[in-house]
Amino acid sequence: MTDITLHPHRDFSVLRRHPWIFSGAIARVDGAPAAGEAVRVLSSDGAVLGVGAFSPASQIRVRMWTFDGGQTVDEAFVRDRVARAVGARALFVAEDATDAYRLVNAEADGVPGLVVDRYGEWLSCQFTTAGAERWKKEIVSALQTYSPCRGIYERSDVDVREHEGLAPFTGVLAGEAPPERIGIVENGCRYLVDVREGHKTGFYLDQRDNRELIKRHANGCDVLNAFSYTGGFGIAAVVAGAASVTHVDLSGAALELAKANTALNTCHVGASSFLQGNVFEVLRAFRDAGRSFDLVVLDPPKFAESKGSLMKAARGYKDINLLGIKLLRPGGVLATFSCSGLMTPELFHKVVSDAAVDAKRDIQVLRRLQQAEDHPEGLCFPEGLYLKGLLCRAW
Repeated sequence: MTDITLHPHRDFSVLRRHPWIFSGAIARVDGAPAAGEAVRVLSSDGAVLGVGAFSPASQIRVRMWTFDGGQTVDEAFVRDRVARAVGARALFVAEDATDAYRLVNAEADGVPGLVVDRYGEWLSCQFTTAGAERWKKEIVSALQTYSPCRGIYERSDVDVREHEGLAPFTGVLAGEAPPERIGIVENGCRYLVDVREGHKTGFYLDQRDNRELIKRHANGCDVLNAFSYTGGFGIAAVVAGAASVTHVDLSGAALELAKANTALNTCHVGASSFLQGNVFEVLRAFRDAGRSFDLVVLDPPKFAESKGSLMKAARGYKDINLLGIKLLRPGGVLATFSCSGLMTPELFHKVVSDAAVDAKRDIQVLRRLQQAEDHPEGLCFPEGLYLKGLLCRAW
């Protein structure tokens, strides 16, 4: 196994069990390890810190598999990690509240770069790092063993693969190809999921608990579901008795699926409207026309792709929250989110509070929100808490 030696005083994060080692922390590589190959990580004084996957094309040069330097990363090791992750989701199977949930959540489950979601009888996967890619065959075999399914489909068409020196790929990995739409059930709501072309692996499973929470505040309300995608929050609201739901999204295809999902739940389609357009522009038009709502949901896509874009992203989040707050009736509820990993909960709180100040509204925070429990974060890996949100009441 190739040894990777760190610069003096650059081992602190590894000792704190953070799984990423950046290229600037590495003093010496003894050999020429291939992409994804397991390497042993040493401190500057030669102490063994653990074993990680080498990625020569990425600024994150090593992602730690284990902080036990005596372990061997082989097929048995990888299969055990997959089995452990799948076993931890047994609660979702037992409760029978949903048949769609995350099986493997990358670093939090000890498999950096691997995301696996289950949608009914199919699995949808993303392999985003050289280490996960190297063990793809073994991972697929383990998934078939520990989470039997009709088929496994890969959705590795994300930009981050380019930073790993990997080409994008989508296609069947095992079993049958998924149908064009997969039907799932979530807390009494039914949704159709497009695992071939949809966002992420097909659906925003990480918002499951927050969609259920929205139901408590939706009965009899006029609801604005901004950045609606395929209707998740809005459909949960109308199922819970919302008077009306207005879905707004840039994607016409997503809105068509939102319409299908609305009909699937036997909701009164006349109580739902579907507006295609730039959400910022649509909400400004609503403001100028004097429209208002009892419940506003803001679930925008990732605005911050890099540290250099974080302040621009913060301005975008402030603008959309300012609009959302201005559209709320007195006593109305705002559910606002950021899925940008670089946006810390503290910064997001400040951005929303600044928007409230500019809107001249008094805001109560009812609850702080995050991703569902099948999307755990590693305690020593704060980047794993990518989804953060606030449930607020405006006066």
